[in-house]
Amino acid sequence: MKSKLTTLGLSALTFFAVSCSDVKLEEQNESPKQTDAVSSLSTNPRGCATMDVFNTQLKADASLQQRMDEIERQTYNFAVKQKSSRVGLTGTITIPVVVNVIYKTAAQNISQAQIQSQIDVLNKDFSATNTDVSLTPTPFAPLVSNFELKFVLAGVVRKQSSKTSWGTADAMKSSSSGGIDATSPTTNLNIWVCNIGGGILGYAQFPGGAPATDGVVISPTYFGNTGSVTAPFDKGRTATHEIGHWLNLRHIWGDSNCGNDLVADTPTQQTSNFGCPAFPHVTCSNGANGDLFMNYMDYVNDACMFMFTAGQKTRTRAIFQAGGARASFNP
Repeated sequence: MKSKLTTLGLSALTFFAVSCSDVKLEEQNESPKQTDAVSSLSTNPRGCATMDVFNTQLKADASLQQRMDEIERQTYNFAVKQKSSRVGLTGTITIPVVVNVIYKTAAQNISQAQIQSQIDVLNKDFSATNTDVSLTPTPFAPLVSNFELKFVLAGVVRKQSSKTSWGTADAMKSSSSGGIDATSPTTNLNIWVCNIGGGILGYAQFPGGAPATDGVVISPTYFGNTGSVTAPFDKGRTATHEIGHWLNLRHIWGDSNCGNDLVADTPTQQTSNFGCPAFPHVTCSNGANGDLFMNYMDYVNDACMFMFTAGQKTRTRAIFQAGGARASFNP
């Protein structure tokens, strides 16, 4: 398990001072930079570009570092208060969702049914009412958490484009570059559905980034669980993973060899997992139960990720509190 809250807080305050790929926390060893794109460990890996995009934003915006540090301070303080009383953790928060569909082909112009299927998946995954949560190994079952979030489809915006792929430079988020401007990003979760390219399934912006680019980007064949979806990422879990980032969750391996995801109840693990590992998968001397590879913030196939933890809930709830980065969603 991760360190206690006091140590975790000190780590959190320095987490953004360096690239997450190079961070050294507690007694972990440094390792070569771990990227979020395609890995040689799998012939069909999950490609999430969130950390690559975040590191690019850090270099481009000198004030972002300070905002992220402040978010970590607020998150740590909230976690300390919550440890003694469950204030701030009860009650459902509604997240209006605007889906921006940018398409070149008819298949990319995904149907309303496919969009609604993704909303349905999110509501099950974030409330721990997904049927496959029952597959959580017995030792980890007590960690399963209902985030008490309700996702509501607030609107769909569609735009045809001649562009084949959009990459990760956020061009899809601006009408001036052929994309679609965000709709009221302080009160709506904007999701752009477009072909990203480069083997990338999706990416997200952490709290603290620029409002104009705030939200999540997902390729159409990995959005929802019906229609034009592609196995093994055909159950809508790419959006669950990326919205986890939007809620301030890190990859569960901490983007470093035996790294720290800043959550106390997730076991330390060596790196990302792919496919469908067999339980237990022990790394980093993390005990008999091994990695929490079935967590939504790992890289396993959609069918093999099905839970969040209570510690992850606490971390996400912090941003919705008064003064938090997403407090406007919880008036």
